[in-house]
Amino acid sequence: MILGIGVDTVDIARFERTLERTPRLLERLFTEAERERPVHSLAGRFAAKEALIKALGGSDGLEWHDMEIERDTDRAPSFGRTERLLAVLARSGAVMPHVSMTHDGGFATAFVVVEAAR
Repeated sequence: MILGIGVDTVDIARFERTLERTPRLLERLFTEAERERPVHSLAGRFAAKEALIKALGGSDGLEWHDMEIERDTDRAPSFGRTERLLAVLARSGAVMPHVSMTHDGGFATAFVVVEAAR
């Protein structure tokens, strides 16, 4: 059963200007590993984190670093299994969320689906 669906879109150029104006935002929003990515990937990761918050119905108990986006060997994105994320998912009866990200035409978009544990 689906518990929640979230989507978010980020204007990449606007996001880049925001990061340039507020350099500390990079550290606040992204883990050290994520910060190594190019700006279009950062925008996609930010969209994914926002989409997860929407799918969960809020960010209660989560910080930005708790929602780290990783890539598996097939390059498919997923949320890292951080302690706080696992705790929030367990409280809501959910399993690890599914995430899909894309960037094209100057925008980054992410979709997140949160399923109930069986």
